[in-house]
Order: sequence, then C-alpha cells, then structure tokens
Amino acid sequence: MRLLICESPGKIKTLKSILGAGWDVQASMGHVTELAADGEDSLGFDLGENAVTCRYVARGAAGGATLKKLRAAAQKAEQVYLATDPDREGEAIAWHLARELRLRNPQRITYTQITPAAVQAALKAPRNLDLALISAQRARQCLDKLVGYKVSPLLWRSTGGKSAGRVQSATLHLVCEREREIAAFVPIDYWSVWVDYQEGFRAFYKGQETEESEEVPTDDATHHREAKPTEESTRVLSEAQADSLVAAARKETHRVISVSQKAATKSPPAPLITSSLQQVAGAILGYPPEKTMRIAQDLYEGIDLPQGRKGLITYMRTDSVTLAPECLEQVRDYLQANDPTNLPTKATRHRARDKAQEAHEAIRPTEIALTPKTIRDSLSEEQLRLYDLIWRRTVASQCAPARLERTTILTRSGNIQWQAKGMTVAFAGYTRYWNDLEQALVLPELRADQNLQLSDATHEKKRTQPPPRYSEPKLVQLMERRGIGRPSTYASTIRTLKERQYLEIQGKALIPTPLGLESDGVLSRTLPDLVDSQFTAQMELSLDEIAGGKKQWEPYLIQWNQGYLVPALSQAKLTIVGEFGNQRPARAPKTQEVSKVPCPQCKAPLVKVTTKKVRRGYFLKCTQCPEMVLFWDAFNKRWSPPKAKAETLPASTTEFACPVCSKPLEKYAYLKEGEAKTMLRCSDPKARANTKHRNVAFFWTAQGTWWSKSFGDLGAGQ
Repeated sequence: MRLLICESPGKIKTLKSILGAGWDVQASMGHVTELAADGEDSLGFDLGENAVTCRYVARGAAGGATLKKLRAAAQKAEQVYLATDPDREGEAIAWHLARELRLRNPQRITYTQITPAAVQAALKAPRNLDLALISAQRARQCLDKLVGYKVSPLLWRSTGGKSAGRVQSATLHLVCEREREIAAFVPIDYWSVWVDYQEGFRAFYKGQETEESEEVPTDDATHHREAKPTEESTRVLSEAQADSLVAAARKETHRVISVSQKAATKSPPAPLITSSLQQVAGAILGYPPEKTMRIAQDLYEGIDLPQGRKGLITYMRTDSVTLAPECLEQVRDYLQANDPTNLPTKATRHRARDKAQEAHEAIRPTEIALTPKTIRDSLSEEQLRLYDLIWRRTVASQCAPARLERTTILTRSGNIQWQAKGMTVAFAGYTRYWNDLEQALVLPELRADQNLQLSDATHEKKRTQPPPRYSEPKLVQLMERRGIGRPSTYASTIRTLKERQYLEIQGKALIPTPLGLESDGVLSRTLPDLVDSQFTAQMELSLDEIAGGKKQWEPYLIQWNQGYLVPALSQAKLTIVGEFGNQRPARAPKTQEVSKVPCPQCKAPLVKVTTKKVRRGYFLKCTQCPEMVLFWDAFNKRWSPPKAKAETLPASTTEFACPVCSKPLEKYAYLKEGEAKTMLRCSDPKARANTKHRNVAFFWTAQGTWWSKSFGDLGAGQ
C-alpha cells in the first residue's frame, strides 16, 4: 500500500478515482504544525546572532488528531508521497509532514491540475523537497509573527485596535489614504457643451481658434483626475461662457473641417491569474475575492462528470500568464474546428508581469473541450459562471486581435471648433469570447468642407467627482500593482481587515471604520515604513530572493529585526507614551444603524445589533422598550420575537455507530427557523463536547439515506 498525502479533503475522492487500488489517500487539512506560543513575546522562535531557532507544535487539537492519523497511515505504507499544493506554503507543509512523520525518503510530487495525466506524470517524476522555497515560507511566517506580536501592543495601548500585520497594515493604509483623499476633495462645477446635427451625430466643444478655454485643474493635490466618460467637451468653468457658446453655435453656419480615419488593432488579454480572476469575478459576477477563491478551489479539486470525476481548472494561486503547450494545442484545435478565422498563425505569448514568480502556469481549464455548455448540468450556477469566465478568457487569449476603425470628425461654427469621435469593429477577433471594447459608435460618411444642418445646441452642468472608494476586487488589483502580499494572501488579508473591524462594506465599497482610520493614523506616525507599500514590497522581493536561493533566510531575518524593527519599535513606544500615556483607551461604542422596521409596541425605529451568532449577521432591538428584540424568521420571511423553546423530545438510539467513538448514534429532534428537523448525533453527551465529534451530524436526504458532509453516506433506516 502506498500513501499519498494532499492538503484538502476535497481532493481525496478525485485522487482515489485516479490512483485506484493499492493507494491510500489522506489529507493534512492544510497546516499540521505552527510556531509554538512560547519564549519572548510568545513568538515561538529565538533570534540568535547567526541562527534562528524555531519551535513547532501541532496546530491545535485538530492538528494533533490529523498527525496521529497520518502517522498510523505512514507506518503501514511502503512509500509516502507528499502531494501538497505547488506553492511555497505547500512546500513548507510537505517539509513539516516529512519531519513529523519521520519520513526517511519523502517523495515530493506536484501537479497544477487534478487529472489522470497530470497526477500520473507527477508520480513518475518525484523530487526532493525544495529547501529554498521552504526557507522563504519559514522567513515569511517568522516575519509575520514578529510584526504581529511586536507591533500590535502599540495599537492595544493607543487605539484599542486588535492587531497590526506586515501585509494587513500596508493594505489598510491604502484604503485609509483614499478615504482621506475623498475627505479633502474640493468639487468644482463645470459645463459640458455640444451640438447635434441633422446628419445624425453629436459633436462636443473643443475650444476656439483665437483663444484657449480655461479647463478645470485636475493635477493638484486637492483634485483627482477621474476617468472621463466616453465623450465630453472641453470643460467650461462658467454658465455665462456656456450660454455664449450655445448662442454662437445657433447663430453661425457649421461645416466639416476634417474627417480622419485610423485603423487600429487591440491585442487579446492574457489568461487569468489569481488577482485578475478575483477582479473580473468581482466586476462581472459580483463575487468578493474570498467567494471567488472558494468556488475556484472546488473546480480545481474535482467535479463529478458523466465521464468520471476530475479537476476542471489548473491551480488557482498563480501570478504566471504562461499556458502549457498542451493547452495551446487544445485551444488552437478548438478554434480550427469552430472559429477558423480567429486562429492566428502562431500561438500568442503574453508578457510576464514584473516581479511575477511564475512558479506554474495561468488559471485555465484542464480540457478546452469541456466547454461550459457541455458540463453545465454537472455544476452549480456559481461554479458554472466562474468556469465560464475562465474558459472564455483562456480561449480569447489565443485568438486573433480585434481590428477597429476609429473616426474623428472636426467641425467649425465661426471660430468655435467641435469634435465627434466614432468607432466601428472591422473584425471582432478575441472579443467574440471576451468583449472589453467600448461601445461602438458609427458616424455618418462626410467630406471636408461639407456644410452641416444644426439640430440643436445645448450644455449640461457637471461637477468634478472625488476618487472612488475601492471595491474588494479593485483593492486586490492595487495590492498586486504595489507588490503587497502574494496571490495566496489577497483574499485572506481583506477578510482579516473586515474581521478586525478596520474595514466595512457599504454596497460594493470598502470603507475604513473610525477604528481603522485611527489605527492607521497611529502606525503612520510611529512606524511609517511599516505601512508604506514600497517598504512592504521590498520585503516581498527579499522573500523571492530567498525562494530563488539567492539569499539566506536566517541572516536576513536577524538583520531585518536588529536593523529596522528593534530601533523603530523603541522610538514608536516613546511616541505612543507621549501621545496616549500608559492607559489603554476604552473602546468607543460602535454606532448602531437604524432599521426601517418599527417597534411593535412604541413604533420607534429599531436599531441593528451586529453579531456573528445569527445567520443574518444582526438582530433588531428597541432603544425605548428594552425587552423588545426581534430576530429574522427565514421560514416565514419576517422579523419575529424569539420563539419559546420547544419541548425537548426524548432522543432514541439507532443501530448506527458513531464514526469517531463507535457508540450508538441517537436520533435528535429540533426546531430550525420554525421547521421541525431531525438529525443523528453521538449518544454520549461527554463525547459530543469533544472537538473530534464536531462534524458527527447526519441528516436525512431525498434519496432516503442519512448523510454527513464529513463522513459521507450512512445508509437508510429512518
């Protein structure tokens, strides 16, 4: 029996179907060990003069249980293959597994798609553990703990903030900077002026021959150069001038000065990587980054298809735009058969991004022949929509460029010039699969010196807008551009900032809370380098050098601590004491949002009380009638007072055994959202309190069996 250890239990079923008999497949459940919480500041490691001594322990009770299970499986196996994820973190997990399982000859295998061909190819070419990648991950882990454990106490003392972080605080600073720009923004009124011609087009004011119009300033510190709409006139700063231009346009004769046409091409976009996947899924599907990565994980781990279970996409944590030769061949075969006019003479190679690690290829379908249409019945709606994006972007990346015709018409009335711009698509090219063109505008065919018939002239008052707040996908894009974090950390960093109550979402916008702004302000004054994106990006580059074997991790960490962190913290502590004294501040009460639901007794508006203990995320409470509390009743779709506890029915034991302790399972009846439910659970109350029994819960299915997400099908017997 051979043993293969992956990270996620979601991969086990797919891998077992690929490997067949003679194999045992187990999951490490991610990290099995972590740095201990001992030593100075509970760091779990010591920084010596020339070496770093790390102490690792099992990651909680679950990690200990997983290790015990894996040790038992490893002792029975004739060979152990470590198939953790193909990134630095996965390499480090494999190293920890090799140490904890005392493997003399660990076989490290990696694959970027869970398909028979990829897995079998990996098994034929096992390698040794990559110590450079492991060192980079160990350095990252120690760096993050140094910053978190050493810097966070400054916030406890000053703002009551929960934590600081190497990537977290730099990301928060970006959002807070934008919020301060918005607060400082001074709007300016301006007018857009245009004319409509009977020939069927609109032209916008573009200045006068004898004098230059005064435009709205946009480059100074208090104004933001927002993205202009598709067409807008040269900005006019007074209504009087706008009225004068309209009057002159109505009085003068209009004629065509010039007509210019220019052919242009637009190249296909690169295939998706982690950051661009999160951005397009947010913009097109409305998915936040965390949801996008969760769905992508499901597609990667495997889906049951009519032809068998298989992974549908390649590994989703990557910054490489490269596609494997097999994929290029599949796309070209598809285009040759279905869209031959869109097939370029040779495969398109996209330029790698600066600072990209390119450890493996871009995110793509494992088989181009598996079109969204052919597998739609096997996927959930959310899975299908994300897979469709990945499939279309992959095919588009290898299509011919789009060919465009851009037309500019310049007209004149007296000494006033007007301009119209149009665009037509001569050849759609890649946009048949991924349309990122602006809306086409067809202009009439005109000639120079041709007289025009004015239909109307008018103007519209407008106002400059502040810079927009970041959405989650836009923040991911900015993190990538600034070099903050890596693909695997984008979604988790934003999630942490929300959990720490530093950021909140209003609509699609991320907004810093008062606590977030105050915490960022303290760090900006006391540790400005730590929140500076260039400083953080330089640390990422150093980690890249360690991963590439160009730098040793222990000397780097020791020097960074002694050269920067220790003196910076010393000065920061003096500043904090000077500003806030030694008293930890009381946390300011959180402003409660008023709901539209009135109190059933006094009719005053109820307020929302945020809590993670209810599914909706909050309940309603009356400030005038303290006893009045309403919870959302999802069954009846209304707000209702808490239900009286239903009479507990006596539990009855069944013939089924608990999968953890082998004691009988009992049938337990309960109410959920006003509906009677039944489940099977362990009959031993003391055992149920143990974390090992956390997932021992079987529910009755439409197929007439008891089923658990963790333990599978139990059988019939209701």
